[in-house]
Amino acid sequence: MPQMAPISWLTLFIAFSLILLIFNFMNYFSFLPKTPEISEKKISQTPFNWSW
Repeated sequence: MPQMAPISWLTLFIAFSLILLIFNFMNYFSFLPKTPEISEKKISQTPFNWSW
């Protein structure tokens, strides 16, 4: 089985690295997190009574 030239390994490494980066960027920027809705029921208006 013939050996591959080092430039071919470098080209393959660069190509797969770019594919991995593009895949990660697409996944990161396509995800839209839900913004939490702030309602007044969740915010407690009572002060904390510390015992110390």
